[in-house]
Amino acid sequence: MALVGLGRSGLQVSKLCFGGNVFGWTVDEPMSHRLLDGFIDAGFNFIDTADVYSKWHDGNKGGESETIIGSWLKTRGNRDKVVIATKVGSDMGGGEKGLSKAYIARAVERSLQRLQTDYIDLYQSHWDDPTIPVEETLMAYQALIKAGKVRVVGASNFSPERLSAALAAHDAQGLPRYECLQPEYNLYERAGFEGALADLCRRQEIGVITYFSLAGGFLTGKYRSAADLGKSARGSDVEKYLDARGHRILAALDAVALRCQATPTRVALAWLMAQPVVTAPIASATSLAQLAELTAAAELQLDQAALAELAAASAYSQAA
Repeated sequence: MALVGLGRSGLQVSKLCFGGNVFGWTVDEPMSHRLLDGFIDAGFNFIDTADVYSKWHDGNKGGESETIIGSWLKTRGNRDKVVIATKVGSDMGGGEKGLSKAYIARAVERSLQRLQTDYIDLYQSHWDDPTIPVEETLMAYQALIKAGKVRVVGASNFSPERLSAALAAHDAQGLPRYECLQPEYNLYERAGFEGALADLCRRQEIGVITYFSLAGGFLTGKYRSAADLGKSARGSDVEKYLDARGHRILAALDAVALRCQATPTRVALAWLMAQPVVTAPIASATSLAQLAELTAAAELQLDQAALAELAAASAYSQAA
C-alpha cells in the first residue's frame, strides 16, 4: 500500500485511517486486536483514537480505546510500524478538559501510559478551547515535541479563523504548526468543511483526515428507513440523514456501486479519497467483514462520471 505525506510533517500514512472510537464500546479487546491485526496485515498503518474514547458508554470513564491500542502495541511489538494519532481537550470529568498548557502536560502523560509508548506520532487538539490563546496551546506542544513525547500536532473541529490564528502564531513565533485538520466530512455532511476550511487547508498544505466518513454508517446503506434505526448502537445518530437528500445520496451510491461491482461503503470512502484535499478518511469496523469493506475501498478508483453523479446527488445549499 502506497503511503502519503501528512501535511508538511514528514509523517507517511496510509490513505485510510482506522477509527478507534469503537474500541471498548461496541468492540471488546480481543476483537479490537484482531481488527488491528487485519488492518496492518492489509498494508495500512494509520490508527486514530482520543483520550475520551469511549467515555460515553455505560461503565466507562474514558481512555478505554487508548488502553486497548496500548495492549495491542505491547503484545505485537510493532510500535515502529504504525502511526498512532490521539487527541486531547475533551471533557474527561472532574474539570479535566481544555487546551491549557497545564492540562495538556497532565493529559499527555496519561495517554502515553495507556498507549504504553514513549511517543505519540500525531497529537491533536480535539476541540477548540476559546478560553485559551492559541499561543499557549502551541507552546505546550512545543515542550512535548522538544521532549520527544510528540512528533507532530494537528487540530480537530477548528473554525477557519482559529486555525488561521494558530498558523499565524507558527509563522510569527516559530511555534509548532498544525499539520492536519480532522473535520466531519462525508457525502452528506459537506457544507461545514467545503469552502473556507477546505480552501485554507489546500493553500497551507494541511493534511485532512475526515471523521464520520460514513455518516455513522448511513452511507453503507444499512439505514434506509426509521425502522432500520434499531440495527445498532449508533442507529440514533443517523436519523437526521433520512430526508430527501439522504435518499438521493443512497440512490446514487447504489447506482455507482452496481456499475463498479462494489458496495455503497466502498464508493462512499472512495469518493472521499478522490477529493484532492483529503489525505485519509477515518472509518471504523466492528467485524472482520466490515474491515474487508473498508480496506477494499482503497483499491476502488471512481471515474469522472461516478464522481459527478455523487456530487450532484449530494449537492447542498450554502444557506442550509
